[in-house]
Amino acid sequence: MGLLSGKTALVSGAARGIGKAIALKLASEGANIAFTDLRMDENGFATEKEIEAYGVKAKGYVSNAADFEDTAAVVKAIHKDFGSIDILVNNAGITRDGLMMRMTEDQWDSVITVNLKSAFNFIHACTPIMMRQKSGSIINMASVVGVSGNAGQCNYSASKAGMIGLAKSIAKEIGSRGIRANAIAPGFIETDMTGALSEEVREEWAKQIPLRRGGTPDDVANVALFLASDLSSYVTGQVIHCCGGMNM
Repeated sequence: MGLLSGKTALVSGAARGIGKAIALKLASEGANIAFTDLRMDENGFATEKEIEAYGVKAKGYVSNAADFEDTAAVVKAIHKDFGSIDILVNNAGITRDGLMMRMTEDQWDSVITVNLKSAFNFIHACTPIMMRQKSGSIINMASVVGVSGNAGQCNYSASKAGMIGLAKSIAKEIGSRGIRANAIAPGFIETDMTGALSEEVREEWAKQIPLRRGGTPDDVANVALFLASDLSSYVTGQVIHCCGGMNM
């Protein structure tokens, strides 16, 4: 029997990358998967089929995670379709990098809205369901730069620091109702985004990492599985760094 048999997980922004890896990992341990993205294109439909290959229920939903009403509506639909929401992974996110002095208001607003407000939207919509169930695990995808900061990413760093503060606050607010909230802070993870970097830049990154390699989406997904399952039943309000030791 899988660690998550009979559970339903909702993963935002899961058609590709780290979100997809998390959805597949949770499905491999028996969780039914509802996932959202801005659009259901070939990536979304392919992800749906890959999840279903584990013998679980899977469905992708078109949703703007940054929109409060849209998120409330999609959570209502997911709850109706699946019957429960036991795990929430707030993964939706974007980058709009630039130095502070050159950053536009739109660059700031869009990153804060998509990365941070989306998590508020999903938590706001899902917690009443979890409170009635008297159980649940909320996982916010943060970043090491949300802890240490990073030049050229003040908007992204601020949004990810907010994800950490949000998880800790929620853990204190509703822990008594059997709901846990934690954050994962990935470091340099090998994705399509980092794959576009030059070999020179990648080598410089590796020098800063004690394990001397970038992480994989699966490395992050394994941490998410731990936090989603009862293996972490006494873990809440924590930030787990998945960064190869880059940030200690």
